[in-house]
Amino acid sequence: MRIIFHADVNSAFLSWEAVRRLKNGEEDIRLFPSAIGGDSEKRKGVILAKSHIAKKFGVQTGEPVAHALRKCPALKLYKPDFKLYSENSRLFMGILNRFSPKVEQFSIDECFLDMTGIATKENATKFAKSIQSAVFEELGFTINVGIGDNKVLAKTASDFEKPNKIHTLFIEEISEKLWPLPVRRLLFVGSKTEAKLKSINIFTVGDLAHVNSDIVCRLLGNKAGIGLKNYANGIDLSEVCAHEEKPKSISNSTTLEKDIAVLEDCFPVLLWLTDNVAMRLRQCKGRAQVVSVVARRNDFVDLNKQLSLLIPTDNTNIIYEHAKKLLKELFFSAKPVRLLGVGVSRLSFDGLEQTSLFEDPKGKKQRMAQETIDQIRRRFGNDTIVRAGTLKKEEQQEEPKEE
Repeated sequence: MRIIFHADVNSAFLSWEAVRRLKNGEEDIRLFPSAIGGDSEKRKGVILAKSHIAKKFGVQTGEPVAHALRKCPALKLYKPDFKLYSENSRLFMGILNRFSPKVEQFSIDECFLDMTGIATKENATKFAKSIQSAVFEELGFTINVGIGDNKVLAKTASDFEKPNKIHTLFIEEISEKLWPLPVRRLLFVGSKTEAKLKSINIFTVGDLAHVNSDIVCRLLGNKAGIGLKNYANGIDLSEVCAHEEKPKSISNSTTLEKDIAVLEDCFPVLLWLTDNVAMRLRQCKGRAQVVSVVARRNDFVDLNKQLSLLIPTDNTNIIYEHAKKLLKELFFSAKPVRLLGVGVSRLSFDGLEQTSLFEDPKGKKQRMAQETIDQIRRRFGNDTIVRAGTLKKEEQQEEPKEE
């Protein structure tokens, strides 16, 4: 029997900003309507984190600043500081590593801990309280801790009620605590998947747990269908990985709902795929020297082409420009394409960056912007920010199939 914890910082960005200001003798921004993100004067951007009081006014994470200010005109906004967040995340991880030898960072402000052999079901809450106390006393912010038999149950439990709470969700508790929840509350169920499930009258996690597997697989595909149905039944065999194995390549492909015969119509799909690949590359702190593209014609002939870069990169724009070049070279056939894919390989993870003799301020700005977007997407989902160039694709494509 496993004992897994999920530790999640309460309103992380705002809490970390509050702690910094308190150390400087300023007021606690958690005690009034406040939020991180956007620009109050220009009324632009989205809400990245909000105080508990702001939440009472209906302010929601991920919504446009203009909407939030209409709900709460007194809302005070503070600019994001990702350097501050990274440092607090590092300190947070340091404390968790004192309680378990196996700690897996799930995002900048949440981690899984394998407490098997350290805690039991009977004393797990006691250990969770010790972790909460250590974080608060040393770093000044509160966390939620979810406890379960596996990662999915622990993650779900930590989201039950906030802030500064401890919840359990063991296999024997799922009929009472998990199945009545809206299906959107299940891990990895986004807005698009929720809409598909509701279209066949699956509204709760319990509905999904009891539906015939074939029905879900026809709707979502075998991998996603079986995976989500297992999660709904509290089944998750994935391990807590303290150090993730570095990938040798990263790729993403999608089968088009309609065959495409015009090159320019492929570009929104290509950008969407590249955006996903580059984000995953940055998440594992890698850089790629080879970019590849695959196009499957409607006669099921696969066309592949790749090129090597002079300088390894993780820049979305650079990868996309080379992917476009490759696709143009492939798109010589009169036959339409039914599948597109983008990949990167020959990855390096040494942290070294080859520089040019001529500084590229535009490239640096692009990288900073892309890293900020990555942080927002990891925290609030990929749908939070969508590239304008992919909007045409959104009208005709399904979610990508990752490889």
